[in-house]
Amino acid sequence: MSASLLRKGLELLEGSTASASRPKGTATTPQPKKQLLTRKNRKVASRRSRDTATVKGKVTKSVLEEYQKLQDVDHFQENLQYMMNSPFVTDSAITQKVLAQNRGRKARDHLEEEVKKKKPEGTVFTDEDFQKFEKEYFAGAVSPY
Repeated sequence: MSASLLRKGLELLEGSTASASRPKGTATTPQPKKQLLTRKNRKVASRRSRDTATVKGKVTKSVLEEYQKLQDVDHFQENLQYMMNSPFVTDSAITQKVLAQNRGRKARDHLEEEVKKKKPEGTVFTDEDFQKFEKEYFAGAVSPY
């Protein structure tokens, strides 16, 4: 066993024996708490307060409140009312420029470009030109075909 578990067990045992050994019928005069705590009891009390897991300033919150905070809030109606009641009206040309700029930014707005089929490129030279070139280059060598 660890030392802290032994200490806690002894503290519980001391607390239960002290309450059982005290006579029940005797009347005690109430004393202030500071006078009741002896040096040993102060150490025990300080250990107990130190062992409790508390965080200063930590407030427990309900899970429902946390969930509602994380949910998106729809401000559409508020924004629409603001826009409708606004005295400033933008020029239609400016509105069209803004819409044109924002249109096509997402991948779903781009249409797939059709892949153009490449036509096989033909040569400019004919077979006669090749034969003529062979005769001039090879100086009369006989071609196998």
